[in-house]
Amino acid sequence: MMLSHPENTNGFLSAEQFLENRGRVAIFIDGSNLFYAALQLGIEIDYTKLLCRLTAGSRLLRAFFYTGVDRTNEKQQGFLLWMRRNGYRVIAKDLVQLPDGSKKANLDVEIAVDMMALVGSYDTAILVSGDGDLAYAVNAVSYRGVRVEVVSLRAMTSDSLINVADRYIDLEAVKEDIQKIPRHPNYTYRPLSGMPVMEMEQEG
Repeated sequence: MMLSHPENTNGFLSAEQFLENRGRVAIFIDGSNLFYAALQLGIEIDYTKLLCRLTAGSRLLRAFFYTGVDRTNEKQQGFLLWMRRNGYRVIAKDLVQLPDGSKKANLDVEIAVDMMALVGSYDTAILVSGDGDLAYAVNAVSYRGVRVEVVSLRAMTSDSLINVADRYIDLEAVKEDIQKIPRHPNYTYRPLSGMPVMEMEQEG
């Protein structure tokens, strides 16, 4: 398994060699996990830059973005429309209100199913999540010949997920490449009732 700043000193592939051998890539982004990582880093994600950074010149099959939604939230709906029109396939699931009043939408199953269903159509999976519940799916696609890169904040990433990935990239190491330059934002990305709901600027 390769870490985010590899030097080719141990006989392993360098980062450049790894990228050359990626083939066709599919990107799977856990929107909630990415939100909290960005919050920890104190940045706002520029999703155009993120897509370019993750793809890194490789052939892209599709970029999936998974998120819980509040369909009464017009700003969030506007953000998701922007995402759909700018290179992302949005997989949305209604937030469910829990007994304690908080709202939650768990999309681990959707991410795992899509990763498995598309095996054969892509060579490298780029998973933007630190959720250890996805380790089994990552291991399963690896056994079917897929290389998996995990991209997430180290402090929020399960060791079990890192251990089954072919390459791990700490978001902190690439934050300069993916953060938005502040400029009169229309939306702010913040949690709603204790859970993340996307409300972000639609400009690139």
